[in-house]
Amino acid sequence: MGGMTDSRKVGSWLRPAAALGAAFLLSVLPSFRPSVAAQVGYEPGHSPYRDIPRGGVTLLAFGYLGGSRGSVGVGMSNGPTGGLRYETALGGAIGVSFGLAYAQTTRFVVNPYKDTLSRKSGPYDNAVVLADAGLQLVLTGKKTWRGFAPYLGGALGVAVGGRSPRDTSRYDFGTKFAVMPEAGIRWYPVRRVSVRVDFRAVGWKVTYPATYKYPYNQTPVLEPTAPLSEWTWHPWVTLGLGWTF
Repeated sequence: MGGMTDSRKVGSWLRPAAALGAAFLLSVLPSFRPSVAAQVGYEPGHSPYRDIPRGGVTLLAFGYLGGSRGSVGVGMSNGPTGGLRYETALGGAIGVSFGLAYAQTTRFVVNPYKDTLSRKSGPYDNAVVLADAGLQLVLTGKKTWRGFAPYLGGALGVAVGGRSPRDTSRYDFGTKFAVMPEAGIRWYPVRRVSVRVDFRAVGWKVTYPATYKYPYNQTPVLEPTAPLSEWTWHPWVTLGLGWTF
């Protein structure tokens, strides 16, 4: 009987104590939640992350295309570039880009019918037009970090050579398939304006005429066992200004 009395006494004060404790927790938790949120994140007004503006981006870009002229030295390289680019998001951090650029490059001319000391002349102006389509992955997702959004990507395209200087070897750049891995960073100083720094490695395959191997009565430009084609790579750095529509 004593045990039943004790349990009743315990129950008689335990229920009010539990109710009092619950009331205390309910009064404390609302004031505690903001401090917890502050520890695991940022207040919206002070967060370094901002949404990237939605919509298509038209970009005006200028840069410089350098790189290898190939083992013979007749490839196009070393010139300023200017062009337009359009970018839009496909969803999430992935976007697609389309570009058209003009590069005022130069090249040398090698005359296989002359001796090795006088066969090379130039450089001569020989422009190239670059058209491409590619994909980009924004490393910060759908947001910028303090206005910056770095990205990686790649593009496929064509390089169309302009009018060649007179070349007795009949070498001509023509139209080439091009591959363009890239990396860059965007900066949004204001919401719809962006500044871009982009680096690409542009690769295309040059093909040499057979006269480089079999000239008449002269030392050949290429050894008989050497290939008549090779890949050349060209670093292409651009700085652009974009507007999001």
